[in-house]
Amino acid sequence: MELTLLGTGTPEGLPRPGCPCAACAVSVGPRSRAATSLLVDGALLLDLTPGAVFAGARAGHSLAGVRQVLLTHPHDGPPVELPPGLPAAGRVPDGRELAVISGHRVRAVPMDAPGTGYEVTGPDGSRLLYLPPGGAPAGTNGAAGQRPYDTVLADVLGRPEALVRLRASGAAGPTTDVIAVHLDHDTPPGRELERRCAAAGARAVPDGTTVTVGEYHAVPDLPRRTLVLGGARSGKSFEAERRLAGFPEVVYVATGGTRDGDAEWAARIGLHRDRRPGSWRTVETCELVPLLVEGGPPLLIDCLALWLTDAMDRAGAWDDAVWAGRGQKELRERVAELVAAVRATRRTVVAVSNEVGSGVVPATASGRRFRDELGRLNSLVAAECEHVLMVVAGQAVVLKD
Repeated sequence: MELTLLGTGTPEGLPRPGCPCAACAVSVGPRSRAATSLLVDGALLLDLTPGAVFAGARAGHSLAGVRQVLLTHPHDGPPVELPPGLPAAGRVPDGRELAVISGHRVRAVPMDAPGTGYEVTGPDGSRLLYLPPGGAPAGTNGAAGQRPYDTVLADVLGRPEALVRLRASGAAGPTTDVIAVHLDHDTPPGRELERRCAAAGARAVPDGTTVTVGEYHAVPDLPRRTLVLGGARSGKSFEAERRLAGFPEVVYVATGGTRDGDAEWAARIGLHRDRRPGSWRTVETCELVPLLVEGGPPLLIDCLALWLTDAMDRAGAWDDAVWAGRGQKELRERVAELVAAVRATRRTVVAVSNEVGSGVVPATASGRRFRDELGRLNSLVAAECEHVLMVVAGQAVVLKD
């Protein structure tokens, strides 16, 4: 089964008409994207968009052989004019199947948002799943007893939980080719788009690309160990969470614990908890080594600076006399144990830490000690990670890749 992406953008296209944002400003030429529309074997058109005939011609395909036109979502604005010769566009009711004269079978998949997803089985038995913008499967998609889809096209960046559900149910497997569509201006084009797609186990392709369903295209592997650095309110935690948003299960390791009577701290913790997927499990602990040693789903550790605070508390490292005596030795041993566990772990790990070395020099000896030890800890952990990012003003800068 051959699939041509006539467009890969949001229903409004990219750049959005009249939008002055930075992403739209640079989405020109080869980076521009028409509204997502798919041509399957020249016979089945999924989503009818303005300029579909010209988009097909640019991709080297004619729409003259189209036997069925299906829509996945309500179309805002003026109605799209049906090009001459094409059959009337329609939608298949949820759960119903449609046999196309070309030999394709189409099943409408219920969504958790307005719209319809379509499972298409080709004459050769290959299978693809196409989801509408902002949509995720409402259930397990009947994957029991069936092999995974060969290709999935979905709003990967807007609804990462769609992939979570498909992977959890077995509908998407390790060799499923996941292609990001309905791309919007929330993500700048170019390397940043590629990075975010790869973090979700997906890829983005230019408009006009033709792919063979069932032909596996590997995406860059998510590094097994990643360190995300950044200053206060830089967006480092959000960046770390985004890198694991496509995993069916994640253990979120909160090293900050609770602070009785501190309403502001409780509000911070609540905001972090509310934006995490419901399938994630939270563990509040500073005992990181056992978690790194044992197997299991990915770990998101937030953050190493709070872990270090706890480690310095235990070693009595804030007191100058204790530090000069046993405190320094005890802290260094605890840090070495953690770094060794990071080196040896088999789990996928994304760790967050503060970068404080570029700020104001602390006024106290204990403050300077913490700054120095955190810098040392960050350096040691970074040396054991395949990937290191620095987040500044919400922008992720790759330090090690």
